Amino acid sequence: MRRDAARRPAELGLKQNLAQFLLLVAVNALVGGTLGQERTVLPLLADQVFHLDRYTSALTYIIAFGLAKAGTNYFAGTLSDRYGRRPVLIAGWLIAIPVPLLLIFGPSWEWIVAANLVLGISQGLTWSTTVMMKMDLVGPERRGLAMGFNEAAGYLGVAGTALATGYIASTSGLRPGPFLLGAAFIALGLGLSVAFVRETHHHARAEAASHVSAHADAGASLTNRQVFTLTSFRDRSLSSVSQAGLVNNLNDGLAWGLFPILFAAAGLSIERIGILAAVYPAVWGAGQLITGGLSDRIGRKWLIVGGMLVQAVALGLTGVGQGFGIWLAAAVLLGAGTAMVYPTLLAAIGDVAHPEWRARSVGIYRLWRDGGFAIGAVLSGLLADAFGIPSAILVVAALTAASGAVVAVRMRSNDYVEIQHLAT
Repeated sequence: MRRDAARRPAELGLKQNLAQFLLLVAVNALVGGTLGQERTVLPLLADQVFHLDRYTSALTYIIAFGLAKAGTNYFAGTLSDRYGRRPVLIAGWLIAIPVPLLLIFGPSWEWIVAANLVLGISQGLTWSTTVMMKMDLVGPERRGLAMGFNEAAGYLGVAGTALATGYIASTSGLRPGPFLLGAAFIALGLGLSVAFVRETHHHARAEAASHVSAHADAGASLTNRQVFTLTSFRDRSLSSVSQAGLVNNLNDGLAWGLFPILFAAAGLSIERIGILAAVYPAVWGAGQLITGGLSDRIGRKWLIVGGMLVQAVALGLTGVGQGFGIWLAAAVLLGAGTAMVYPTLLAAIGDVAHPEWRARSVGIYRLWRDGGFAIGAVLSGLLADAFGIPSAILVVAALTAASGAVVAVRMRSNDYVEIQHLAT
């Protein structure tokens, strides 16, 4: 049945592929939920169960996660071009199976770090392929909307699970209850992917057959090294997007690892910490339902610049503020700024990259972006150990503002206009 479907001419467009698109939205919500099982609980586990007395040591799980996910993102693009998107997605779910067991039964912090290494590999495969598959299905005209739905589903999954695990932890303890939810998400995600997800690589080939590049150096026949260099350094837009993605996840690594500790030190209950841990990705997730489509209408560049600056303001407010109300407002603002940036960055990659090497370019962008988790964990941990958590937050706020300035100066503003003109 799937081979017959693959032989039929591939139709691009959201309407033409709505059922499969919505299925992939649901699958990515489960991918996000698998990550969300950790957002509230793991920083508290480091502090209250394993009694790690240095922030740098406590953040090793984020370093392991970020490095594993970043490296896997790179290979996910190459593997999905070679073997297809669906096998890579299924492999990612299979790799995730031992993660809840390691988190539940791990007798030492090294087991928790190992669990996050495995989780990073899984997330790199599953999240990357759902991004690529939606890009394949919708074609160039609704790419921002597609990325908005994809990232919204994922981060609403993160938020809902962070809130749920905070409640479970407050009533039944930090282990095992919160991680049983993650185990259920993995089982459901694997089942849906095996039974119902269809291959989309032929949609990318169909788009490539009629693609006309907006840039002379962006032809179809590029080596992996050429795609890496173009995405990371040579192309003004692709390289601007890559550095902004890195800094965005640098500050997310800070928020993930240190915010719950900051809030706990201020005397907030686990329930309130769970609310704050959930509000940020919830606003981030829901906001992308608006910002993804908005970037299709107004372009990518200034939405990215504005989002980075809003994040910087939110981080500054978190660093200097005190109390649940101030931190709640900052979490809403941080989520809004991230929503402006996250789907727009992915859509911008899709605008410039040729369909024949787009999956590789997306993988390289996500290599840089998720490398920000590891860099953020190291940087913020060292700064927090030396100067305290508020000072670490303020330094990262300044870096985030500087990243927005780089995009303002370096990124071309007409890439999206050119792509839309060529598409029509």
